[in-house]
Amino acid sequence: MGIFNFEETQSIGEVRGVDTARVFIQVHSAEKLSHARVGRLVTIQGLDSNEWLLGMINRVWRDPLEGDTEVGDEISPPITENNGVQVTLVGTYRAKHGEVSNYFTRAVLSLPDINRPVFPVEGKALEDFMGIIGSAGVATQKPLEIGTYTLDRKAKAFIDGDKLFQRHAALLGSTGSGKSWSVANILEQASKLDYSNIIVFDLHGEYTKLPYAQQLRIAGPGDLADPKEGVLFLPFWLLNYDEMQSMLIDHSEQSAPNQSLAALDAITKAKKTVLEQLKKQEVLDTFTVDSPIPFKMEHIVKELEYKNAEIIGSGEFYESGKKAGQEKTTQGPLNNKLTRLLIRLKNKLEDRRYGFLFQPPEKWYEYEALHRLADQLMGHTGITDYNKPGIKVIDFSEVPSDVLPVMVSLTARLVFQIQFWSDPGTNNDGRHPVLLLCDEAHLYLPSASKSANPLEKKALENFERIAKEGRKYGVGLMIVSQRPSDVSTTILSQCNNIISLRLSNDSDKSVVKGLMPDSLSGLLEILPGLEIGEAIIVGDAVLLPTRIVLNKPTYKPLSATIDFWQRWDNQKGATDLVKAVEQLRRQSRN
Repeated sequence: MGIFNFEETQSIGEVRGVDTARVFIQVHSAEKLSHARVGRLVTIQGLDSNEWLLGMINRVWRDPLEGDTEVGDEISPPITENNGVQVTLVGTYRAKHGEVSNYFTRAVLSLPDINRPVFPVEGKALEDFMGIIGSAGVATQKPLEIGTYTLDRKAKAFIDGDKLFQRHAALLGSTGSGKSWSVANILEQASKLDYSNIIVFDLHGEYTKLPYAQQLRIAGPGDLADPKEGVLFLPFWLLNYDEMQSMLIDHSEQSAPNQSLAALDAITKAKKTVLEQLKKQEVLDTFTVDSPIPFKMEHIVKELEYKNAEIIGSGEFYESGKKAGQEKTTQGPLNNKLTRLLIRLKNKLEDRRYGFLFQPPEKWYEYEALHRLADQLMGHTGITDYNKPGIKVIDFSEVPSDVLPVMVSLTARLVFQIQFWSDPGTNNDGRHPVLLLCDEAHLYLPSASKSANPLEKKALENFERIAKEGRKYGVGLMIVSQRPSDVSTTILSQCNNIISLRLSNDSDKSVVKGLMPDSLSGLLEILPGLEIGEAIIVGDAVLLPTRIVLNKPTYKPLSATIDFWQRWDNQKGATDLVKAVEQLRRQSRN
């Protein structure tokens, strides 16, 4: 026996119109119309009593009419009101589907007949149906429980964790809507899995106090003398040639092509020298300028200085005078054409803000440095001996904003390339999947119209490749942003799961609308009215697009909004301004 068993008196109306995805319903009376609210579920019998079509109400109207209504040559009795409901079909329920009982699919397997009665899904029927939806998402003994359904607060809402991360996800919402808590809730549940593997790009230090996560931090100026465990350096040699160019070469300069060629030659020569010294013949036979081979920047500076001051023989000789018999000389092809590049490079080398790039400890120049970095980021290789939780939070808060995009994308690119080149084994079981959680993504993944900065363009290219190809190699993306209109549409379009909290800006709403199927665009109208911590979830990871109250995490992120008025009225403690000023001078909170 199925879960839908209705009496005729429970019907709110009858089907009066049907198209491919929408059903138009005439409601019997104003009293019945009170059961039809936007966002609620209704059901209509399908081909037989075993099949029921589920729909979501996205429009309700009540139009008063006066006088008689003509139908052909006849005059119908007066109608005082025309009460209607528009419903978007969202799936099909079958009491029995082969050997499976209480089966639900998002596919609309049939369309309702005209005059079919329509019943609201409420009370016991709603509780039973939400139970089916919830249990369908339980794929493992440790399911991803996201919250409870707004329609039925007793019913737990689950998400298919495989489909959520395989096919990328976007978590969007205005400031203060509950994004950070939602992220912390997902991380907390993932931490309970034995082999979870998530890298969080934390730009403001919001997740640095989560006790179940491994805390990593990109080195700041205060870490250069005595870096502690968990402090990461991203030495310059990790960058590929395009990223190096975007950081060092000013393409508006007339000598930019010469600078690029000189840098290419110097970097290739430095990497080749290192491989020869280490006798890495196999790598030497196949390496390119993009291969991550350790080298020191002083070698590059020395080579560029030589080319900038190079004097070469002309092939002609003096025939008389004091220089008779000596070869005439001329300036080298790059003589005095690399001066600006050298000034720019030396300034960066001496700037302690870029110490994580240009002033790493000696061990970061070892051939095995990349092995250790890969282990810290991705784990499970057994090279390091410290305990490695599956959640790694990387704090980028002390990275200068001008190089932030390329530093975040460098980390993501390394993870992707290591996955790409790892042995896939049988049926990809040789690759341990990893999720890249991109907090505040609008700061380093801007839309094409706003990414004039060459560093941002390089960052976009890396992430766009991951968005398009990551699924094949076990690399997932979760994009978190308060301004979806500022995030690359190429990346967002690859996100097959949308978790949208409250959004009120029209441009942001239009971006989210473009990511949803046309049949569900009506859901967007309620985005500005969502409560804090309430979301609309649509995508492959949920059986039913619906409104959900998200769970609160046990361990809160450091993202609470400061209460201005209350703190002005009752200050808890004075700010240590002297300490703040000294940390400003040191460019470090540590």
